[in-house]
Amino acid sequence: MKKFIKFFILLTFLIIFSTYTPKFNLQYDSFIFPIKNIKIENNKILSQDTLVKSLQFLKHQSLVFINETSVEKKLLKYDFVSSFKIKKIYPDTIKITIYEKEPVAIHIDSVNKFYISINGDRIKYLEHKNYKNLPLIFGKNINFSEFYKSLVNLKFPINSIRSFHYFDINRWDITLKNKKVIKLPSNDYVKSIENFIEIVDKKAFLKYKIFDYRINNQLILN
Repeated sequence: MKKFIKFFILLTFLIIFSTYTPKFNLQYDSFIFPIKNIKIENNKILSQDTLVKSLQFLKHQSLVFINETSVEKKLLKYDFVSSFKIKKIYPDTIKITIYEKEPVAIHIDSVNKFYISINGDRIKYLEHKNYKNLPLIFGKNINFSEFYKSLVNLKFPINSIRSFHYFDINRWDITLKNKKVIKLPSNDYVKSIENFIEIVDKKAFLKYKIFDYRINNQLILN
């Protein structure tokens, strides 16, 4: 009799669970702190809606067991994203702080435009009011990061620059917004920049538009 009762209970149990379809997706949903809210902060260029939409796969996953590699793959496909930080807010919210790359110039390479960061990253060009007055870079195979950092370290007035022109012989011209042009040598351009900073505002040099340092130890004015 006891065996029959056990068999009947087991049979009932199997019938119930073989015909019952639960209302959650086992692949994505979780009973353990399921994520219901995705918050994005610190983004200046990238759209909030775009970022949240790309992370919709996190919804209903467990807040405890977030796969950060999956989040990284989704976010780093955007050129502007440098890094990010995840914060879990229990019971149901994930907050992601975005750190964006900061463009310092616009590189025009033939017909293509890219933003260039201070570290030399090429960033997909998007029209944005914050960056409409950035200096332009013309030329190919540029090593802009090293050159730009030299200008910053020398306290060159970056905001006065209209454009940079790179030549294949490994030298730069700088055109300023007041139309003055600095023609730098291929080697040891730091001394030339230091000299320009020292003399540019002196009365004797105000009338000149071209400061040509291409010949070693010489300055040709025009």
